[in-house]
Amino acid sequence: MRTDAKTSMVVLALVAALSLLPATGALASAGGASAPASGTSTAATPAHTVHPTGIATWFGPGFFGKKTACGQTLTPGVVGVANRTLPCGTLVKVGYHGRTLTIPVLDRGPYSHIGADWDLTAGAAHALGITETVRIQTRIIGATANSPQLGLPVTQPTALMAGGAVAG
Repeated sequence: MRTDAKTSMVVLALVAALSLLPATGALASAGGASAPASGTSTAATPAHTVHPTGIATWFGPGFFGKKTACGQTLTPGVVGVANRTLPCGTLVKVGYHGRTLTIPVLDRGPYSHIGADWDLTAGAAHALGITETVRIQTRIIGATANSPQLGLPVTQPTALMAGGAVAG
């Protein structure tokens, strides 16, 4: 998978729009994925242990059109991650080869037999330049309300308020 000019423009528009928003978690209150406001707990519940690195796979084509465990309809552009134990809406900052992306937990898994810790949606894998099973860096940075729109691709800066995941 490669990043094309249209994807680059969407990311640039997203960054520009984010710079105009107040840093008070405005996206999270509208169902979008963003870091929580100051003073908000950013840790998952103590029962959830997440290591700073992990093995990630990605999923998509066989699941497009189906509902995730958290209620989103999976499409090629949905940006999110599956995890076996983290609650729906947990925000995870994922890093791979110098690229980072803040994405919500949208599903359960991975269910592969290779010991993967994370299962990225096709949209998240594409944004990070991932085409195979890889080791990624992760950090839980907060949570947002789960909604059917969580993880939807951002097509216009105003669509941020509808619940897209943010690059970061």
